[in-house]
Amino acid sequence: MQRAMRLSFIKMHGLGNDFVILDGRGAELPRLSEAQIRALADRHRGIGFDQLIVLAPSDAADFAMRIHNADGGEVGACGNASRAVAVLHGKPAQVETAGGLIAVRPGDGQAEVAMGQPRFEWPDIPLAYAMDTRDMPVGWDMLERPGAVNVGNPHVVFFVDNDVADVPLDRLGPEIEHDPMFPDRINVNVAQIVSREAIVLRVWERGAGLTLACGTGACATAAVAYRRGLVDAQVSVTLPGGTLIIRHDEGGGLHMAGPAQESYRGTFDLDDFS
Repeated sequence: MQRAMRLSFIKMHGLGNDFVILDGRGAELPRLSEAQIRALADRHRGIGFDQLIVLAPSDAADFAMRIHNADGGEVGACGNASRAVAVLHGKPAQVETAGGLIAVRPGDGQAEVAMGQPRFEWPDIPLAYAMDTRDMPVGWDMLERPGAVNVGNPHVVFFVDNDVADVPLDRLGPEIEHDPMFPDRINVNVAQIVSREAIVLRVWERGAGLTLACGTGACATAAVAYRRGLVDAQVSVTLPGGTLIIRHDEGGGLHMAGPAQESYRGTFDLDDFS
């Protein structure tokens, strides 16, 4: 009788955005199916998480990081997970992701991640057709004229004058995410500019839904706001789970800093989720 495969995992979070990390840097791991990932992500019958992170060896960097949302789909970047991986790794590193190479630097329960250059061209988002991504002439209900950017993941950013909590993002988020305008679907950000140094943000994450925090969403929102001249080069972005610091360097690259911590470790039988 074949023995079940038992895998070790590390549960971590960044501002409440939580991850299960499978560390395959020292031993090859099986590739999980989307159905297995969805089963593991179930918060009642599985372990529960917003993203599954799989670490693996890399020829191009210190190691590679694959990122899967709770729906099983793979994405190119996750800022909060990058900080968690930095804290887990314990020293500065270059990390290969599907969205490109990133640099991470941990320190005392915190980490800074160099996220690279924001991309604003419409094919890079991507959009279904050419459009000005700085001020898109589109809208959904009370959300109008967003900006769009790709920071490893595609995002649209809406700015509102009132409390972001008043926006029914649980209803509008999935509608915008799946709009045919966005062939790869989209992450949806609703932001209020408090000052030139502060933003309040809520995010509907593609494939994950409403989350307590989204690192790439904070980067995307800061990038769009800076492009429109609404904020300074460094800004604090406060999400339901806490605050991140986003800054633009002199070359226009984005850097994100904030906390991440380990919650617990455990094991599971992969066969239980097949």
